[in-house]
Amino acid sequence: MAAAMAAPGAPPAEVPSYFLCPISLQIMRDPVTLPTGISYDRAAISRWLAASAAPAACSASQRTCPVTRQPLEPELQLTPNHTLRRLIGSWVASVSPGSDVEGEVAALRPVRRDELASLLSDAAAAQVGALRKLGELVAECEDTRAMLESQDGVFDALSRVLTGASACSTAREEAVGVLASLRIPEQELVRVVSRHGNLAESLTAVLRSSNLQSRAQAVRLVRSLADVSVPAWVIGLNQELLAEVIRVVRDRVSTRATKAALHALSALCPYGRNRVKIVGAGAVPALVELLLDEPERRVCELALAVLDRLCTCAEGRAELVAHAAGVAVVGKKVLRVSDAASERAVRVLRSVARHAATPAVLQEMAHAGVVGKLCLALRSELCGVKTKEKAHEVLKLHSRIWRSSPCLSPKFLALYPS
Repeated sequence: MAAAMAAPGAPPAEVPSYFLCPISLQIMRDPVTLPTGISYDRAAISRWLAASAAPAACSASQRTCPVTRQPLEPELQLTPNHTLRRLIGSWVASVSPGSDVEGEVAALRPVRRDELASLLSDAAAAQVGALRKLGELVAECEDTRAMLESQDGVFDALSRVLTGASACSTAREEAVGVLASLRIPEQELVRVVSRHGNLAESLTAVLRSSNLQSRAQAVRLVRSLADVSVPAWVIGLNQELLAEVIRVVRDRVSTRATKAALHALSALCPYGRNRVKIVGAGAVPALVELLLDEPERRVCELALAVLDRLCTCAEGRAELVAHAAGVAVVGKKVLRVSDAASERAVRVLRSVARHAATPAVLQEMAHAGVVGKLCLALRSELCGVKTKEKAHEVLKLHSRIWRSSPCLSPKFLALYPS
């Protein structure tokens, strides 16, 4: 696009060539500069680099600057060109209002107050349209997101849409999407909780949506609230919201959503009443099934961390030992994932050995190889001192019973003689 329409009767506004992206030939919304000195729109050059790094690419030599054809480093950092961005913004401001150019680079200007007011409109169509526009602006570039975060009233306006009685489900989902994309300061989160008493109910409704992306965004927002909110709000959470967070784990919405849900559950666990609620909402079977699926390292560590906290209450331990694969899958993670995972797994086993060690559970620990894993942990250089101490404590606690088990090797007898 080399020219744009100005006001009626006026000549077309000629777009300076250096405002155009060499790839898309459109005005740059978020100009970035490569080490070669050439500036591109971030979205366009990102697509170019992604395509050249794809498996279908013939060779690494295809990762080049589109203009100069010079090779680029694999770990390339895109440098924002703030000067060029300001120049484009100044030029756009000089173009007649209502021109095509103004629409092309709407992301270069702050969101107007009347646009924020439309978020609170009673008209559902106005709300949804404004929210989608905000979501697009936030997704376009880092500068736009920072600009929106700095504007007064944004977080409150979005929260009012989310909790408003007249808002439609689509508007709520769009509001959650924008909120989840923003970096909300701690004081703003606390303010949102204090001003909007039905926030938990609104988030529960979004988590029940059939839209997987909205559910993922909602659970990320729950995590942020759980990390910083006042204890009274956290303790007062209803079991319906907790059940929906657990359902995100069970449904495997996405790896990112699973991690956010596990982080949220972990942040909610320190309060005893919440631990009982989380267990009652079905967390323990969901975590055991997640571990059975052999998740990635970080997901496994988070799942064991939540399970560790839940097993500090009798209800959590009862659910774990009642699951046919509960104790066995926890023991399986010792020495298999990471030192952090091993420590958490041993902590869970210690809770069971201390407070839920029925004869059937002890026999299961021997038959499933859990006791053998604890013996290996004592001798392994992969385990830290704390993990070894806890493993020794568990083995010593029931050594007399396990000595008679035919499932254990003579090494156990050597470690714990009668």
